Amino acid sequence: MPFTLMKLPYKENALAPVISTETIKFHHGKHHQGYINKLNGLLTETELENKPLEEIILQTTDRSIYNNAAQVFNHNFYWNCMSDKKQSPHEVTQTFIHKTFESFDSFKKQFIQSGTILFGSGWVWLVQNQDKSLAIRKSPNAGCPISNGEKPLLVVDIWEHAYYIDYRNNRKEYLEKWWDLINWEFVNRNLII
Repeated sequence: MPFTLMKLPYKENALAPVISTETIKFHHGKHHQGYINKLNGLLTETELENKPLEEIILQTTDRSIYNNAAQVFNHNFYWNCMSDKKQSPHEVTQTFIHKTFESFDSFKKQFIQSGTILFGSGWVWLVQNQDKSLAIRKSPNAGCPISNGEKPLLVVDIWEHAYYIDYRNNRKEYLEKWWDLINWEFVNRNLII
């Protein structure tokens, strides 16, 4: 069965003014949909055609299939990492963050800095390693942490289509404002205690 575009967990205008309706329409409706269309075409009549997205990412040796499958996964995860309701991380999540980064402010600063300095397009992730420790990972292009055995907890999209309409080339401003959209409930659910 072909992949379909996920329904956003909020209305297209719900993240404004941080992310405009215009950006959401282009990013979700054009870019994300484009990766899905390309992936479905690449999978037709292959042994991966009816596999779950995660299995495709882990099993394919075809770079085009990997890139499009990872972009679908990454975008699905990104949309779920945001909320139109301001939230705070649960105490358990904060404990994990403090253990790794010494303070929540230090974590926030390192995360935003990682996105600001990432060369080119890609993603910045908060991941959980197999030993349950946390780490910030920068992945260029379609990089996806599940390929490295890491569990994604949070991601921000650093491709220009995620912010250029609203922020032009000011990626740091996008990241600082995006921080207020984090869906900590989603992050908390992903954390393995």
